[in-house]
Formats: sequence, structure tokens, C-alpha cells
Amino acid sequence: MSNANVTSVKDAIKYAKEHEARMVDLKFLDFPGTWQHVTIPAHRLDEDLFEEGQGFDGSSIRGWQPINASDMQIRPDPTTARMDPFASVPTVSFICNVFDPITGQAYSRDPRYVAQKAVNHLKETGIADTAYFGPEAEFFVFDDIRYDLTPHSSFFAVDSQEGTWNTGRDERPNLGYKPSYKGGYFPCPPHDSLFDLRTEISLVLESMGIQVDAHHHEVATGGQSEIGIRFNDMLTMADELQWFKYIVKNVARRNGKTVTFMPKPLYGDNGSGMHTHMSLWKDGKPLFAGEKYAGLSDMALHFIGGIIEHGRSLISLTNPTTNSYKRLVPGYEAPVKLAYSSRNRSAAVRIPMYASSPKAKRIEFRTPDPTCNGYIAFAAMLMAGLDGIERQLDPGDALDKDIYNLPAAEAEKIPSAPGSLEEALEALIEDHEYLLRGDVFTEDVIETWVDYKLENEVDPTRLRPTPLEYQLYFDI
Repeated sequence: MSNANVTSVKDAIKYAKEHEARMVDLKFLDFPGTWQHVTIPAHRLDEDLFEEGQGFDGSSIRGWQPINASDMQIRPDPTTARMDPFASVPTVSFICNVFDPITGQAYSRDPRYVAQKAVNHLKETGIADTAYFGPEAEFFVFDDIRYDLTPHSSFFAVDSQEGTWNTGRDERPNLGYKPSYKGGYFPCPPHDSLFDLRTEISLVLESMGIQVDAHHHEVATGGQSEIGIRFNDMLTMADELQWFKYIVKNVARRNGKTVTFMPKPLYGDNGSGMHTHMSLWKDGKPLFAGEKYAGLSDMALHFIGGIIEHGRSLISLTNPTTNSYKRLVPGYEAPVKLAYSSRNRSAAVRIPMYASSPKAKRIEFRTPDPTCNGYIAFAAMLMAGLDGIERQLDPGDALDKDIYNLPAAEAEKIPSAPGSLEEALEALIEDHEYLLRGDVFTEDVIETWVDYKLENEVDPTRLRPTPLEYQLYFDI
């Protein structure tokens, strides 16, 4: 339920009482980007909770404390109060910030704190006072997911009643209506079998105060979908992205389905991106509208220059999984070239041309995917853009050609996204000074991110044989 009138601790306590909350759920984000939570009885919801917080074991959270310094504390943000739509008894939910209980200081590895510092840094620069973000997090809805890993075997298998691979399956009866590979964009029911599910998700989002713009089937077969939500200021949008994922997954589950935000769960079809729209405003006025290319201002072009300049390191935070780079390949509408254009969806940065109003003028960074940690990814995008503005970086000429069909000599001149997570992390090691300004990111945050990703994702993926390797090499 919407919390539009909750602006203080007293408002939050009143909100919980008005909705007869019996439990209080405290949610916070781990380092990679997954919500964690602890639940307490409603009688504990008082002003002291917002000041003293709730303790937890930081050594059990991915990427955080060692066991010899494990005590941590979460403090609820009263303005984030919402009734959890999936709890069986009335439960008020808060998004929390993480603190060190010894020093009382905010925890530097808390992703929400990173985003808060980025917002404050923006204001301190005097360039703007508000950064608006609008992510489009695509996802797949499956009917079944199975996988297993052992030292001597591994497999995965996903299934969908609308997967084109099931056109010949005996479903007693098989009624057809299964979108083909790359054939899932905008078909009406009965081909779009997820119409009602997306509507149900949309209504739950709206009931939580998250405004839905539109929903539709996406390009891929097997249940790829998109539900667009209205842009918001950066921190609020990062909070709402967490609610978005939570709601999508839980509505799917209560309908006997499962959701993945993996960028590339299927071979041979389009992956899921998270095209992210951005604009800067000051004193209630848009700053990206002007008389330059595609109706942009000089500031907007410099912002794009920062995204392109730092694109390879930025992508380590906006596309943070090994699976991300199975999407970032030519041929599946993936924006692998660090260029900009109006209307051209094959460029990493696009300037949407749907509307001519200055208020609607924005840029769209198309490379990110929904496995990213929204707080960290949004903060990094903002910092890259601000660096471009402060240094007045020239993004070069717009690329309004079909990038995939350019002559090889011309295509080689355009910088490309990294080809792997390891390559992206190497770029982050070499280029992260722009993230450190205003103490938004710290060296510790960067080092921890790189070490965690290498140790827990890159190395295990590199070391494990795959079924494809058996097909290629077993009888060589």
C-alpha cells in the first residue's frame, strides 16, 4: 500500500497502526544486490528502533564483515514504510540502512549508502539537484527450472508452456500459440499467455504506489516480459527496483510460475536487459533539453561523453555477472558498441525521440542488465556522467548507422563493451577514480567488489567443465 504521507518516524508508526500491522519486516541489500530481511513483532516498533536499530551477523552476508568483526546494525528508513502485499498477516515493511554499532557510522559497503552519497555529491557539485532514473528491467517467466552441479556432472533445464521448443510436445492437447525465437514482441493473446499475470503484477505494483507505464511480452520465446514503471529520483527508484523484483517474483510464485532476471537464460534468443533512462534537473527545470543533436543540451552531450569514456569500467557494475556477457554479443539487439544515437537501438546510449517536450528529454543507457545492484549501478552511472560534465567530455559524432553492418575498418574504431566479466573488472581496476569523488565509492568498496566477483563468480565459472565442452571435445 502506498506510503505517500509518511515523512517521519511518527508518521511511520502511525501508518503501521492505521494498517493494523502485527509484524515489522526489516529489509536491506547485500553487496551483490539481493534483499535480506529480519522480522520482529509490531510491539517493538517505536522511536528507539529507528535510532538503535536491529543487530545482525555481518559475517553471514555476502561481501561484508569478517567473523571477528561481525556485529552489524540495520536502522529502518521511516519514509520507506509499506505494507508487504504477500504476508499472511498484516506486516509493515521498511528498507534499512546499515551501520557499524561500535562507531555508529554508516557502513561504507552498504549499497544504499553509496547511492545516498551519490545524491549528496550531485547537489554539492551545483550542477543539478535531482537525478531521475527509469530502468526497464526485463525478465523471463518459466514454468519449471532445474539445475545441479557436482564434481562429475552438471546440467540446467528450464521450461515454459509457451516455449517454441514445445510445439511438438504431447500436451493433451497441445494448442499451439507458442511464440517463435525472436517472435515474442507484442503478440496478442492467446500467443501472449502471460497477459493476465503481468496485469496482476502491475496492479500489485500500483497498490504499492509504484506507477506502471505499460506491460507487454518481449522479443524472446519462453515467457520474456517487460513491465515499465515510471521514473523517479535516483534513491527512490533504486528502492522501487527492489520492490519491483520482489513483487514480480512473488506474484509469479503464487501463480505456480517462476521468474529469472538472468540476462541470458536461453541460448539462441534475445536476452534480458535493463535499459536505463536518465536526466538531470535543477530548481524544477530539465537540464538535458537544448538545441544540439536530437534536441539535447551541451550538458547532456557531456554526460554521454562521461558514460562512453568510462563505459568499460562502468559495465563491471551495471553488468556484474558472468552471464551478463552472454547477452552482450552482436546479433541479438545487444548494445555492445559504446556509441550514441537517436532512435538507433544498437548503440549503447540512445536518445529517445517519442516526445518533444523538454521535460521528456533524457538519455537511455541500454547496456545494463537486471542482475545489477540498482543502488551501485545508478550511483556509478551518475558519477560517470558527472565526470563528463565537469570535464566537458566530447562524446564524438553520433552513430546513426546500423552498427552491426558497418565495414570492419569503421566498426573497429568504435569502442566495445568488455567481452567478459573478468575483462570488465580489469577495466574497473584501471579506471575508477571518477567513482571516488565525494567519497561516493571508496577504494575498499572497489577492491571488495573486484575480489568478490573474481573469487565467487569468475574463477568458479572458469574452472568448471560445461556440457558444451563435452560435446566439442570428448571424442577429439
